[in-house]
Amino acid sequence: MTQSKDSPRSEEFKRATTGAVRAMAQSSEVQVAFQPGPSGVTGKRARLPLPTRALPAAEMARLRGVADSVALRLRHHDDALHAARAPARREARDAYDALEQARVEVIGARHMQGVAANLRAHLAEQCEAEGYDRMTRKDQLPAAAALSLLARERMSGEAAPAGTARVLDLWREALGGSANTALDDLARNRDDQAAYTRAARKLLAALDLAEAEVEAEPEEAEDSEAGAEEGGPQDSSQDGEGDSRSETESTLGAQPEEMQGDATEDDSGDSTDDEAATAQGEDRPSGPQPRRDKPSVDSEAGYRAFTRQFDEEAAAEDLVDADELTRLRQQLDQQLQHLQGVVAKLANRLQRRLLAQQQRAWDFDLEEGLLDAGRLARVVVNPMQALSYKRERDTDFRDTVVTLLIDNSGSMRGRPITVAAMCGDILARTLERCAVKVEVLGFTTRAWKGGQSRERWVAEGKPRNPGRLNDLRHIIYKSADAPWRRVRKNLGLMLREGLLKENIDGEALLWAYRRLLARPEHRRILMVISDGAPVDDSTLSVNPGNYLEKHLRETIRDIESRDLVELIAIGIGHDVTRYYRRAVTIVDAEELGGTMMKKLAELFDEDAALAWARASAERAPLLA
Repeated sequence: MTQSKDSPRSEEFKRATTGAVRAMAQSSEVQVAFQPGPSGVTGKRARLPLPTRALPAAEMARLRGVADSVALRLRHHDDALHAARAPARREARDAYDALEQARVEVIGARHMQGVAANLRAHLAEQCEAEGYDRMTRKDQLPAAAALSLLARERMSGEAAPAGTARVLDLWREALGGSANTALDDLARNRDDQAAYTRAARKLLAALDLAEAEVEAEPEEAEDSEAGAEEGGPQDSSQDGEGDSRSETESTLGAQPEEMQGDATEDDSGDSTDDEAATAQGEDRPSGPQPRRDKPSVDSEAGYRAFTRQFDEEAAAEDLVDADELTRLRQQLDQQLQHLQGVVAKLANRLQRRLLAQQQRAWDFDLEEGLLDAGRLARVVVNPMQALSYKRERDTDFRDTVVTLLIDNSGSMRGRPITVAAMCGDILARTLERCAVKVEVLGFTTRAWKGGQSRERWVAEGKPRNPGRLNDLRHIIYKSADAPWRRVRKNLGLMLREGLLKENIDGEALLWAYRRLLARPEHRRILMVISDGAPVDDSTLSVNPGNYLEKHLRETIRDIESRDLVELIAIGIGHDVTRYYRRAVTIVDAEELGGTMMKKLAELFDEDAALAWARASAERAPLLA
């Protein structure tokens, strides 16, 4: 069989890579798929980036490193052992997964020099792409990346890539004795995954990223509580809170984090004295504490921002230069070629439905109205025939504006944000053809774990209950009045490394809602795309644990009660039906396009809209 001139190189590489992955994984059942987007492993299926036809040497080296990483995970990783101790909180889970990936790569690189070289090159390229060499503050490097690099150093004895030295030194200084001990445990137990997961949880607990695992006997736990009442520091204080923390995490989907360097060293365990807890806990997170130790949020001022001076509302084209926007847009188009056709078909169905509702209809043979020129021939044939008039019927389709508000948090990185960008692009094009105005907005923060707002709070002596402590970044990808053809490049910005950080949903929802209220259209629709509860570590570390979620619930309740905007939410792997009356949850980001088109079609379909409104009204008491 002959092949085209420009394909044999990439096809041969695919075949060779597939064979290498199966050989390293020691399993002939492994299925290897080359697809646009990030790599990963699901069961016995490995997903690798799609090589280009030219396949230059640099790209080949990168793909080899990715393939080796995937193969080693298939060979040395046990999903059941890993899941048994996986923390619930998002940031902790990311760090936990990164530590496990570091383990399998260190194990696999010990006896295969070629694999070790591929992995080192791949890691160095990742660090360079993420800009680690330009980072000057510890909070600029996510905990998952920092702990993974530190664990690799400790397990392999090899230094991290040169560009990471400065920011990793800042992390080393902040580790403390417990975290260093846990890193030593990781190195000792790298060949025993069960013991390694225990050490990983100890490391996360030492850094307050996750709750400590309860391993003490009941008598020992009682002794720990007694010691806590005496006011001495107790390393096991978190153990007594395990059930409370787990319940909080499962309810909220997020858990506050104590800021590095902010917590007092004399934090005690479960104290029954509220005044003592207040005196000792000014800088400690109050969210995961038992309810009896936690002051009621209602007794303090309502939701507020410590300062809004550093918040940012920016157009996408103002955040990067035109050349980078062009490059990011090309990257978006390349990754989503195989999805364009599917979503475009759904968009065409929505377009036909909307255009059908906007068709002009007339009533004929009337005694008054506009003269019906098409029936003048009857008068010519028979002058005694009366003139015929017509009148256009009123259409039920009102002028409409749709706002798409997309969560730009770090957890959306990879496939979810890529699909969301593509769906926003196709939705804007489709509705614009139907004379429906579309606005595409995004929300995130300017920094991880607090920016200039938190720095000001620290400079002012860390007053209690400061409110929101991070700098908002609200992004306008497409304004309602901007034609799609002029701003299509802007949606590629969602793929920019370093853009996606924390998510403060309540204020973003208010921002989008107020923009809609300023519009002249009679019908306003706000669609929210999110994959999790609101999380900002700097805010939650010094406010009640439900601070951001409570504000989101109040904001949603206020918007839905006013009936000025039709609010709908789509959750990606996150149950948003517990927040919104009109909501749907999807498991896979690939379902997003079809779900968006379906729900918008239902909104424009009168019968479906009425049925949905009734169902929403029935759910309203459950959300109150």
